[in-house]
Amino acid sequence: MTAQTTDETEPGAEDGAAATAAARRREQHGWYFYDFACSVYSTSVLTVFLGPYLTSVAKAAADAQGYVHPLGVPVRAGSFFAYAVSASVIAAVLIMPLVGAVADRSGRKKPLLAAAAYTGAAATAGMFFLDGDRYLLGGLLLIVANAALAVSMVLYNAFLPQIAAPDERDTVSSRGWAFGYTSGAFVLVLNLVLYQGHASFGLSEGEAVRICLASAGVWWGAFALIPLRRLRDRTVVREAGVGPAVSGWRQLVATLKDMRRYPLTLSFLLAYLIYNDGVQTVISQASVYGSEELELEQSTLIVAVLLVQVLAVAGALGMGRLARAYGAKRTILGSLAAWAVTLGAGYFLPARTPVWFFALAAMIGLVLGGSQALSRSLFSHLVPAGKEAEYFSAYEMSDRGLSWVGPLVFGLTYQVTGSYRDAIISLVVFFALGFVLLARVPVRRAVEAAGNPVPERI
Repeated sequence: MTAQTTDETEPGAEDGAAATAAARRREQHGWYFYDFACSVYSTSVLTVFLGPYLTSVAKAAADAQGYVHPLGVPVRAGSFFAYAVSASVIAAVLIMPLVGAVADRSGRKKPLLAAAAYTGAAATAGMFFLDGDRYLLGGLLLIVANAALAVSMVLYNAFLPQIAAPDERDTVSSRGWAFGYTSGAFVLVLNLVLYQGHASFGLSEGEAVRICLASAGVWWGAFALIPLRRLRDRTVVREAGVGPAVSGWRQLVATLKDMRRYPLTLSFLLAYLIYNDGVQTVISQASVYGSEELELEQSTLIVAVLLVQVLAVAGALGMGRLARAYGAKRTILGSLAAWAVTLGAGYFLPARTPVWFFALAAMIGLVLGGSQALSRSLFSHLVPAGKEAEYFSAYEMSDRGLSWVGPLVFGLTYQVTGSYRDAIISLVVFFALGFVLLARVPVRRAVEAAGNPVPERI
């Protein structure tokens, strides 16, 4: 009788497992598309167009000594963009932990993701009106868009442990980054056509740049609809009579205390905070370095970033395979060594020589996607179950929210020395120190301490 019952229930169990797997894949496919939506902002706006363009707008508004005066503070026009990036991530620090705590407490990640995504998309679309000497408008829109992106990524990343099994996460995370770099490459091709042929379209160079900036916001908003349709919120149990906003503040304090119970998770976050600060600064300041120090044309910068996008797809997928063979930690450590070597080479690049800048872009592309994707998936193993959004808010603070030190160091170095070469080489310390700190983290013990199953390779 027992055997007969087992035989009769197994098909239903198999059908249920298949349905669950199919539902999980559907969510994964939808999840990939948020990277596809928002990565265009990171690529076209933050990496390519906004830095040089906002710098030129600030210079148009500068006094005879080359300074602008936001809020009465004298700032060298060439440093304004870097300082605005720093201000944007400081703003994100104040918002992300609360949003993460509210998301976990209420279980409503999707509405919060929608609000953050469309705030950022609207601010980006508003960059169409950035012309003349409106550098303050540009700084304000940058702060809003960057902060909104950071908040949205807290919520987006918090879905990863819910939609992917432990042994899937390196692959799923890498595919998400690959989707993002694919969309970035595609839109950059369109940007290049518009920018190079602006005269044939009856546009000035500035108008072409503003259209490229605004179109990134339209793209972001349009493709965000896909994950918002496919991802689903999970039900959580909330204390009776306590609203999500009130409990969110309580849970924020509780999160900071709770993380002290997981010192190895905190050790990883410290290492990630430092090396990722270097990554984010290179992403945001590379175009300024190329245009101002190496005297390269905007079209050259676009082609270089396009090369980064294409190779980053291969790099993210390739490093995902390396992680399956050697573990995520060893693969990330290898990428950090490559980052340091790449920046050292960048210091010696000759001006007005695009071929060497393209070689540097190729080196960056091969390590960029993989180091980011594997860091995200590795951290997902260190998060206690049920605390995904609040812990990923701390992760995102490391990813974007606390990545103001690098741009600040970059901007201050340039302000003191007047050399972007000195500014770019100053970032090597972030990768060297991050390497040392990550190497000291026993990740298997960290996964076990968080109460999660340990993958075969980690």
